[in-house]
Amino acid sequence: MKTVVITGGNDGIGRGLALTRLERGDKVVVIGRSEEKGKGLLAAAEERGAGDRAFFIAADLSLVAENRRVLDEIKASFPVVDALVLCARFFRSDRFQTADGYENTFALEYLSRYLLSHGLTETLEKSEAPVIVNVAGPGIQKPGIRWQDLQSERGYNGVGAQMQAGTANDLLGVAYAAEHTGRTRYVLINPGSTATSIAGQYDAMTKAHVDALKRMGKPVAQAVAPIDAVIDAPPVEPLSAYVEGERIRVDHPALFDKDAAARLATVTEELLAR
Repeated sequence: MKTVVITGGNDGIGRGLALTRLERGDKVVVIGRSEEKGKGLLAAAEERGAGDRAFFIAADLSLVAENRRVLDEIKASFPVVDALVLCARFFRSDRFQTADGYENTFALEYLSRYLLSHGLTETLEKSEAPVIVNVAGPGIQKPGIRWQDLQSERGYNGVGAQMQAGTANDLLGVAYAAEHTGRTRYVLINPGSTATSIAGQYDAMTKAHVDALKRMGKPVAQAVAPIDAVIDAPPVEPLSAYVEGERIRVDHPALFDKDAAARLATVTEELLAR
């Protein structure tokens, strides 16, 4: 039996993975903002006879303090974590600033993943085959980090904010693998277009595009399969990346820049220290 922690596990790929792992006999800890959806997940687990192995933590992961609270709760309740799966996302057509003063996409889709990845490492290392799965967008040529505008204060664009968060997560994987030399493996996964709720706040034009993606995207079960596989058998290498189940190289300097990764890690620590 493994213990699997999933952010964004109330919906879409995260929920599909949670139910899959419960059916396999694992303990699953889901972190999500909606208590109503969390109760729905727990009810679904109960129906499958897995109610005693399903756990829900309500949290707004766009807030630094909430991430730290979640880390404390997990460490107190689960002495060993075998897999951390990072799925939480929320698209915003309009710029939104969190109470911490960070742009929401940057905070939720990058800072949270940074905090949880590093914060759970000690607990993960107690597992025989620990793995962190960051469900983002590796393999896509994205613009580089806007070092002078990390918070997208100038000319905000929802897609641009998502792309910057995706680049930041690629670099997070590179920096994590360079810093941590234990057993924990870091896996970046791009599931491709998937028919999920694609949660967000959309303008009319973007909503029309999202609705088309929902109609044309692959089934959730198909997107879950490669994530499920690396939980059962993490790659040997400290860092690996997959696009729709196909492994890609992680030594491409334009996609996985080691210098940029080290710089971003330093900048992130400075941001969090303030």
